[in-house]
Amino acid sequence: MIVITFLGTVSGIPSLTRNHPAIAIEYFSKRYEVMLWDCGEGTQKQLMRSGISFMDIDNIFITHWHADHFAGLIPLIQTMNLEKRRRKLRIFAPEAERFVSNILDMGYFGLRFPVEAINVPFDGEEITKIYETRDYEILSTPAWHSVPTVAYCLKEKDRWSIDEEKLKQLGLKRGRWLEVLKRKGEYVKNGKVVRLEDVAVKKPGLKVVYSGDTRPCKNIERLAKDADVLIHDGTFLEEEEQDKAHANVKDAARIAKRANVKLLVLTHISRRYQDTKELEEQAKQIFTNVVVAKDLMKIKLKYGEPIKVEAVQEEP
Repeated sequence: MIVITFLGTVSGIPSLTRNHPAIAIEYFSKRYEVMLWDCGEGTQKQLMRSGISFMDIDNIFITHWHADHFAGLIPLIQTMNLEKRRRKLRIFAPEAERFVSNILDMGYFGLRFPVEAINVPFDGEEITKIYETRDYEILSTPAWHSVPTVAYCLKEKDRWSIDEEKLKQLGLKRGRWLEVLKRKGEYVKNGKVVRLEDVAVKKPGLKVVYSGDTRPCKNIERLAKDADVLIHDGTFLEEEEQDKAHANVKDAARIAKRANVKLLVLTHISRRYQDTKELEEQAKQIFTNVVVAKDLMKIKLKYGEPIKVEAVQEEP
């Protein structure tokens, strides 16, 4: 299961109800993992409000080095240090080595734990695998912004489920040999080659894509192909777009439609929109399954089940 928590959803200047961009991804498998996509000002306090421990974060993925997307790194790293963290923290970003080094040189604090800066390609059209575990991989591709910028994708690996009926038809029984079959794709059983697809059904993995700040971009469309969730820059209404560094809501909706995603989530909302109803309505003229993100909103993904969007609980 994947749980997406929107810690900050505003564009540029924060408001009383929207913090700077940050998204927490909780991945539930044999090992519980938490990662961050962007880390704007106030991220650690938003993590506290959401009930997610910042000490569980091992990987942070920064889309670009505009302060509203990274300034929360400075206090977050210092708090991890004060809490006596020992485990390595990885920070992925365009030009990561340059900027992370500058952040770690700020102030007099010395770290008790290692921080690894990992550069992410930000030119061209390639989709690059930048991190991998047994269960999933993280992909990136360059986006189109005013500074070097990338988008990220969490792609869960496909899983094979043994089909009892297929086993029965082939006269085979369960055993440890099936584990070898899953690893290697085929196995010689009773003198015959058994392929994985002969006895199993493939379950496609979940897929979540985050554009970061970007103009409409073919790279994002390719990265988001058939995604369960596309989280896209939706800073403006179409008629109010005033710069060429961001997408408007109709731009995002067109990309979602062409990429055949299941759910489009608009984020990076300009503070001028106190009521986001018109943003959602305009996007729905093109792509119907749209949600405008709010701070602390959660989205839950589980294979074979409908996507769940949990409303933000209003503070008393």
